[in-house]
Parts: sequence; structure tokens; C-alpha cells
Amino acid sequence: MPDIMGLCACLSPGIAPTPLRQLGQVIEAMRSMRGRVTMRGLSRWSGNGGSSRTLQRFCTTSLHWCHLPWLLRRQHVLDAAEGVVRSGAYVVVPKSGKTTSG
Repeated sequence: MPDIMGLCACLSPGIAPTPLRQLGQVIEAMRSMRGRVTMRGLSRWSGNGGSSRTLQRFCTTSLHWCHLPWLLRRQHVLDAAEGVVRSGAYVVVPKSGKTTSG
């Protein structure tokens, strides 16, 4: 298994050091588990520093989840010579009736 913290080092501009270390613990535990992923299972499969209370603290930490995939792509996928185009569409689907069924 590759060193998770080495791969996640590029996330350091977007995450403080403590939540980054906790994220590494969660990722390593999830990669080791099979079947259902629960908080108890994560705390059992994570190594030192991955207690149930630590995982609960990590889950209550506010992170910019939209920014993190960009940091990963910028470091590991994109080439320095490539350009990047991002787009989005704002779509609103109107309600089909006047009341909700039931």
C-alpha cells in the first residue's frame, strides 16, 4: 500500500495539519476494511491515533470538499503546459404540481 500521507501532501494548502493527519487515518482504515464501513470499524482498523473520538472530531471538522479534488488533480493529473477549462450550468426544474403527493 503506498504511503497515503505522501499522496495527500498536496492537500496541505486546503487542510490544517491535524485534520490532514486524521484524513490519512480514515483513508488507510477504509482501504483496509471490507464490507460495511462504520465508525467502530474505522476506529478498529486505523492504527495509532485513530480512536473513535478522533474520528468523531474529524467528522465534525468543516472542510472545503469542493476545493480538495482540485488540489489532487492539479498535483497528480494535470501537466504544467496544459490549460484547464471549467464550466457549470445552473438548472432549476420546476415543480410538476401544486402540492406534494401524500
